[in-house]
Amino acid sequence: MANATIFDRLKQDHDVHREMFAKMADAKDDADTLKKLFDQFKVEVSAHAAAEEETLYATMLSRPDLREDAQHSVSEHKEIDDYLEELDELKFDGEAWRKKFAKMKERYLHHIEEEEEEMFPAAAKELTADEEKKLAATFAKRKPAELARAEADS
Repeated sequence: MANATIFDRLKQDHDVHREMFAKMADAKDDADTLKKLFDQFKVEVSAHAAAEEETLYATMLSRPDLREDAQHSVSEHKEIDDYLEELDELKFDGEAWRKKFAKMKERYLHHIEEEEEEMFPAAAKELTADEEKKLAATFAKRKPAELARAEADS
């Protein structure tokens, strides 16, 4: 993906997250596997969100025509983070946990769909191809550091 844009890179992560949800659905009757997958999801999504905010969102916030979309997405990241914190406080895989997880999953899937269908196309109109590639390169550098931080925090 040498010529990948930031949008390609973020969509690639979103596809991984969708796959993780599918694996968690498959593991719903195996608590140990579900716990491992959920813990991996938390680390991955936290790292993705932080790297995305440091790259694409930071650029969008500096552009008046894109600022509102970026602010909206940052608030949705906070909402997902709040869900993850609430899930950590509940008995894993209990009824309350499953209900909260279902809400978080619904909100997260809405978020990434909105990004891919609305925000990314709007940002692509404002960014040059070179900017998109530079953001992808910066994201590729930031994501491993954010994964390490998220793993340390988990």
